[in-house]
Amino acid sequence: MTTEYRIRLDRRACEGVFACLVRDGRFAEASDGLATIAGAERDADGDGDGDGDEVVVAFADDRLADAQQAARACPVDAIDVAEVAEVDDE
Repeated sequence: MTTEYRIRLDRRACEGVFACLVRDGRFAEASDGLATIAGAERDADGDGDGDGDEVVVAFADDRLADAQQAARACPVDAIDVAEVAEVDDE
């Protein structure tokens, strides 16, 4: 079983500490010096480049624990990880 989950990054709260990058390689530094999620398809300004005020990305893989560690490490609580569903891998 794989878990489908969503990562929400509130870039307004981000202070660029980048504790998330160390715990989950999907987080990256954006051109404005704040965190983003690599490969983001949707963000608050609608252009999908990951530089909007909020970035939301859904995954269905075995890296949920990495995302949760990144969220716990964020000193300003800018990252939220929510499980959406369990996916049958068959």
